[in-house]
Amino acid sequence: MEVVVAILVQLVAGGAGGNIIGQLAKQLNLGTAGNSIVGAIGGLAGTWLAGMIPGLDGLVGAAAGSAGGLDIGALAGQGVTGLVGGGLLTAIAGIVKSAMAKS
Repeated sequence: MEVVVAILVQLVAGGAGGNIIGQLAKQLNLGTAGNSIVGAIGGLAGTWLAGMIPGLDGLVGAAAGSAGGLDIGALAGQGVTGLVGGGLLTAIAGIVKSAMAKS
C-alpha cells in the first residue's frame, strides 16, 4: 500500500509541475490535459532518475518506514522531485511542440 501512495504523490506532483510550467510559459503550454499527463509521466521519471543519482537517492528513498508506516520525509522528497521532473518534461515537450509548429 505504501508503494501506491508514493506513486500517487509522484503523479500528482508531476501533474502540478507540468501545469505550473504551462501557466508560467504560455509558449510551452500543452493545454491542461496535456500538461497534466506529460507532467505526471515526468514526475515518475524524475523521481526514478533522482533515485539513481548518488546523494539524491536518500532524498527519494523508500517511502515505507521501518515500522511499516509511511516516511513523510521520503514522500516529501518524492513530491519535490516529481514536481521538478514534471515541469522539466512538460517544458521539453512544449519546446518540441513549438519547434514542430514553426516548421
